Amino acid sequence: MDISVQIVFDAADPPSLAEFWMAALDYVPEPPPKGFDSWTDFGHHIGMPEEQFGDQASAIDPAGVRPRLYFQKVPEGKTAKNRVHIDVQVGRGLQGDEYTERVTAHVRKLEGLGATIAWQADDIRGSATVMRDPEGNEFCVC
Repeated sequence: MDISVQIVFDAADPPSLAEFWMAALDYVPEPPPKGFDSWTDFGHHIGMPEEQFGDQASAIDPAGVRPRLYFQKVPEGKTAKNRVHIDVQVGRGLQGDEYTERVTAHVRKLEGLGATIAWQADDIRGSATVMRDPEGNEFCVC
């Protein structure tokens, strides 16, 4: 059986949130389906109303290893803590100053893109910076 995974984000502004996560994870925009020059062409082909263009966005790992990210417009805002979150693992396998420097640099990059620090976690499970993306979704940088 061939099973794949995609991560879906509910969003107020799918294209903007996709841009943030592409920068956070070194992803790229997903190209349109084969035979189409753009997502707009594809939207016209399937009969999508033009006012719905931009209600979704997708991003992929350029190496084709990590899951596809899909962003869909929803009318409601985020109202509670995430039950599932993403760990952005930039320091995996590193220790001490090297780990701290790598995590700190990525946290600063993400702050520059609109993320905010929620809190620092440092316990028996390890150390991480818990952040919120521009729409308030929590994630860890570790």
